[in-house]
Amino acid sequence: MARTAVAGYGSAVSGCTNCGSKTGCDDRKGSMFERIDDAMARLYPDRRWRAPAPTARGVRDATDDAAALADELADALNAATFVRTATPTDSAFIYVLCQGRPPCAVPVRDGDLPIPDEWQTLPAGQPIEERYLRIALATQLPFAAVQEVAVDVTIEPDGVLIRERPSAGVYSAPLLPRMQRLVATLPAYGRLNIDMGEISGPPADFDAGEWPGLYAGTPAIVNYLFFAAPATMAITTWIPRA
Repeated sequence: MARTAVAGYGSAVSGCTNCGSKTGCDDRKGSMFERIDDAMARLYPDRRWRAPAPTARGVRDATDDAAALADELADALNAATFVRTATPTDSAFIYVLCQGRPPCAVPVRDGDLPIPDEWQTLPAGQPIEERYLRIALATQLPFAAVQEVAVDVTIEPDGVLIRERPSAGVYSAPLLPRMQRLVATLPAYGRLNIDMGEISGPPADFDAGEWPGLYAGTPAIVNYLFFAAPATMAITTWIPRA
């Protein structure tokens, strides 16, 4: 059985406020901010953080969207895709492989594949490095958000160590063309793309509730709308050899 632990997380970074090309998207962002403000007011009328509490239908819809969208993106982006289904406390996630090759670390980490035979022939300490676009599909609202995620595998004599390190957005130039095509696909599923950089800070005049006791610090808007854990929190999973 896999053991998972969480490590420290970095600071959130700003969105595209300083981008020289931002003028053309101001109208779109204005609409996005209005949707965010409306969602925060409806979901948190007491202006206090609590773990996202979707309905059963919201969980089902997010999971169904993830499965269908992953299939379409696999063809449109010519990339391997992997789904992590929604839960009563978490978004559905799609991982789009951008750097690396199958067999991939994410399905091994999530228990969908055993440790590949070819990994077991690698020298101890041999690293495997992969990079993904990770799409979160909210269960309370028709929102989506995309992050760049690095996944590293370290081969050990008695198992493998898999570490996921999310960024606060998408910053690597080689990933941007796929990111653009991905975002263009979301409206067909009724999903509004929410720029991660714009929801990485705390909402004004909201009470952090129990969040500081769970993670330390202050919850960002993403923690109200998508998932409770910090968006850039590293997750380390140890998988012993059979």
